[in-house]
Amino acid sequence: MAERLRNRLKDYRTARSLTQADLAVMAQVSRKTINTIENEVFVPSTTLALKLAQVLGVRVEDLFYLEAL
Repeated sequence: MAERLRNRLKDYRTARSLTQADLAVMAQVSRKTINTIENEVFVPSTTLALKLAQVLGVRVEDLFYLEAL
């Protein structure tokens, strides 16, 4: 069965009233990186996924999940 990695990054970011630029600074990446992750164009490394979860105060499993195709 094929699966696709999905994310809730935008949901958690906006719930904390953060812009993409705010989150990018906190995670030490570019705003474009945040944008491409949110739009599921780019799959972050494990290290970046963990860092984003830590910055947002959630588990990595809350941010990223697999969806069956």
